[in-house]
Amino acid sequence: MSATPVPHLNFHGEARAALTFYAEAFGGQAVVRTYGDFGMPEGLPDTASVVFGQVVAPDGFTLMAYDVPGTAGTPRQIGSTRRENGTTVTDQPFFLALGVADLAEAERYWNALADGATVVEPLAASAWSAGFGMLTDRFGVTWTISVADAA
Repeated sequence: MSATPVPHLNFHGEARAALTFYAEAFGGQAVVRTYGDFGMPEGLPDTASVVFGQVVAPDGFTLMAYDVPGTAGTPRQIGSTRRENGTTVTDQPFFLALGVADLAEAERYWNALADGATVVEPLAASAWSAGFGMLTDRFGVTWTISVADAA
């Protein structure tokens, strides 16, 4: 038996849109359940917010997300990630790293995630990979995509 970490992303009312976006980008199915689905009475501020969200793709890609209670519509405190003098500078607490089998797969995911994204490092060959790139998607999540070395 093995354990696979699953990223869990926290949003301020954007979880449904993010889950739909990631399901399209990775060819998966989004499952979304709201606080109301689990019995919260209508009319309360978080009734329509996502309490459980997950994307599962046939190739094993899995991601979870929800709306932090009481935050819908409030500004998110998103750190920045950028390149300065050849160095990646960031104040974000994490990145999501996606290792793929080949450059064609890397390009497919890159192109899907690049919609509305800020490119930190373009997808290109690097010293350690046939393809590596970094971008911050339109939801403020920074992704690294790299072709895994067979060795």
